[in-house]
This record gives sequence, structure tokens and C-alpha cells, in this order.
Amino acid sequence: MKVLYFARFRQLVGRGSDDISPPADVKTVGDLLAYLVRTDNGCAAAFTDEKIIRAAVDQSHVKLDHPIAGAREVAFFPPVTGG
Repeated sequence: MKVLYFARFRQLVGRGSDDISPPADVKTVGDLLAYLVRTDNGCAAAFTDEKIIRAAVDQSHVKLDHPIAGAREVAFFPPVTGG
């Protein structure tokens, strides 16, 4: 699965993406986030406040409890505003 990091998260993680195979117990976007924080210092620095993390699975916005089974891509980005 490809994991993408955007905006501020990309800067803090230090790269724009990863190709990973998470363990079987990683079942939701939130589980994936916790796994990344545990296993990667850049992600630990970037994802300190779950309240500001937005996610998309296969380019559809989702909540952190969304399942990732079969997902090809998960993206993390901070809140954005338009105008």
C-alpha cells in the first residue's frame, strides 16, 4: 500500500510517500496511523495531534475508523481551507 503525506506532514515526515505492508492487526486508518507513529520517527513528529489529521483512502475522504482492507493508497493531510 502506498502512504502519502501532504503539506506540513510531508515536511515533518521528510518525504512524500512510503510503500508499506502493514501487519495484519492494522485494520483501520487509525491503526495505520498508530503503526506509523510507533515505527517511524518522522511520523511520530508529524502526527502528534490526531484531531488535526485528515485522511483519504483511495482518494475518498474518510474518518480514522475507516477500514483499510484492500486499499491501494492512504493519504494523510492537515485541515485545509479554501477561499
